[in-house]
Parts: sequence; structure tokens; C-alpha cells
Amino acid sequence: MLDEVGAPPGRLRIAVCTTDYLGKPIHPTCAAAVAATARLCASLGHDVEEARPDFAGLPLSRAWRVIPAANLWLNVNARARVLGRAPVPGDVEPLTWAWMQEGRRFTAAEYMETIATMHSLGRRMAAFLENYDLLLTATLARPPLKLGEMDMTSDDVERYVAFLFDEFAPLTPLFNQTGGAAMSVPLAWAPDGLPIGVQFGGGLGDEPKLIRLAAQLEQAQPWAHRRPPVATVV
Repeated sequence: MLDEVGAPPGRLRIAVCTTDYLGKPIHPTCAAAVAATARLCASLGHDVEEARPDFAGLPLSRAWRVIPAANLWLNVNARARVLGRAPVPGDVEPLTWAWMQEGRRFTAAEYMETIATMHSLGRRMAAFLENYDLLLTATLARPPLKLGEMDMTSDDVERYVAFLFDEFAPLTPLFNQTGGAAMSVPLAWAPDGLPIGVQFGGGLGDEPKLIRLAAQLEQAQPWAHRRPPVATVV
């Protein structure tokens, strides 16, 4: 992969999405970061146009609720078996404990239903990438959170999952689920000096393509010298 750094990326076909995947608006600062990055890509000779994959009708929120719950139950219990005892609530944060209890209650049929949803998601994304090399979105739908905004001490799974996947991070899970390559690059900055990431995502095995593009972007708009402010709390 080191050989890819500095290699010409070629003329890429880049789809740009300034909303979430279902067309819901994201924070204006994050949307502006995507738009600015699209202009930068166009100035570098890439073909850029607004487009997003069609995920209408897929119950993504349901899938992102069921699959993590099942995995939490599986992994916490696997660790408990290594320790030679049953898991207890104090082993993990309250939110994790509450969510993993859902993983115990979901049926095998419900789990397989969500796996089918993920397969549909992958097929639709593969079809989309027949026309584009990469998809450009925001990394997160909101600027960086303050400490404590994502509360793991609550046991309100409904509220947490809605915040996580609908308001804060609806964009990155796509590439976790499809297995496609993706990267976040700090090309924008919020008014308070904190970095705003933009995400480029592609298909399976597209890491070389992303590394070449990342090197080109950093050369055009360097970020290594940028440092967010550090506040000392007494």
C-alpha cells in the first residue's frame, strides 16, 4: 500500500451526497464540508456530480438495532466464559448491558431478516458503484460532540440508537455492512477549530484507489499543520 502514496489516482467518477442516504438534511457545517470537498475534487480533474444510492424501503434502522445487539450478547458472554462466570451488569456500561439484553431476546428469524436487509443493501450499493468510482459524504452528520453528549450511562436503548444512527453517524455504517473500502479525511474545520471529516467510500478492494486520492488531496490542501485547540479543565 505504501507504493500507492503519491501514485496518480486517475480521473475518478465521484458521486456527492450532502444529506444522509435517505435524503435527510445533515448539519449545515458538515454539508458545507462535503460541498467544498466536491469543488476541490473537481478542480483536481475528477468528474463530480450529485447522486446517492437508492436505499428507499430498506429498514436500515432495524438492522442496525438487531445486529449490534446480537453481537454484544455474543461477545460479552464469550468473555464471561473465559473468566469462568456469568456476565453481570457491572461488567459493562448500562447502555451496553441493556442493548445486549435485546440480543438475547431477538429470534433467529429476526436476525436472518436483518441479514437479508444487509444483503439487499450490498446489492444496491454494488449497482450504484457501477456508475461511480467513489461516494463522497460527510463522515458524521454533526460536528464533534461535547463530552457527555453520547450518554452510555443510560439504559434507554431506543433513544441511544436513534441518536447514533439517525442524528450523529448515519453515514459510516454503510461501509461496515457492505465491506467496501472507506476513508475519512480532515479537509474542513468547524468555527470552533475542531476538524470536520469527509468520507470517501467505494467497493471491495478499493483501498489503493482511496490512498492515491488521499495523497492527492493532502498535497492540494495540506492538513498536517492543523491542530485543534486544547482546553485545560480544572
